[in-house]
Amino acid sequence: MSVHRTFSRKNQERIQAVESTFKRSGKPLEMPGRILVGEGRLLKVCRRGPKPKVFFLFNDVLVYGSIMVPGRWNKKKQIIPLVEVQQENLEDEEDMPNQWLIRTPRKSFYVAAASPEEKQAWMEHIERYKALHLRNKGRTIDKSAKRNLAAPWIPDTASEVCMRCSDRFTVANRRHHCRMCGFVVCGACSKDRALLLNISSRPVRVCWHCTNDLEDQGEEEKSQRSANAKKRSKSYYEVSESSSEEELEQDRLYQVPTKWLSTLQLNDLRYCYTKPE
Repeated sequence: MSVHRTFSRKNQERIQAVESTFKRSGKPLEMPGRILVGEGRLLKVCRRGPKPKVFFLFNDVLVYGSIMVPGRWNKKKQIIPLVEVQQENLEDEEDMPNQWLIRTPRKSFYVAAASPEEKQAWMEHIERYKALHLRNKGRTIDKSAKRNLAAPWIPDTASEVCMRCSDRFTVANRRHHCRMCGFVVCGACSKDRALLLNISSRPVRVCWHCTNDLEDQGEEEKSQRSANAKKRSKSYYEVSESSSEEELEQDRLYQVPTKWLSTLQLNDLRYCYTKPE
């Protein structure tokens, strides 16, 4: 029992230490049953290029933010439920070795670790605790959810021209991003707005190509619904009882390796911790 109390106390202290680096801004991290698994720095591909970010892995969520003062002050806290995370392994690139893709319904982005071993550790820990969290909730991985994952944004620096019409970007002709495909596009090619519920409850910017795709999908769904309605109608008259039918340049700050310092066996689950700053 004393081991459990010590475990709970140290875990609470670690979570409070993480919370304090964000100046207690945004959604609170402390909640019953939440356990800090590990922390480290990864290179995240942002709109303006790769940037070092601090990442914290809990047994139910992945948290990351911008580094202001290393080990003391972070901001722009982002919290992602592990059940929403899908990972894709990627080949190394010259400016982004040890990279992989983290995809969620709301946002998807590329990250890179300081070494192949660190990349492997992060990917394995994320998958392990996602599976444990789903198991504890009596759920299984929904493979159909892949259809509703957001596209990663292509960095501004990746293209000097619109990726739809090839017009060159200038001070007047600014860069924008299509929320559906992630392409860098000009304002003229992204005038339309569409409701992508996995990303926002409000209409968001989409390029003309994705608008056409959405319209085609709408027509297909409409035709399918019409065909299904006719089928049900026919079935109703043929059968007495019808059955009803049933989602760069790497900063030195980033080169600090992740540390999975100690483990504790608790209720058949192994939790790994990093040393709090």
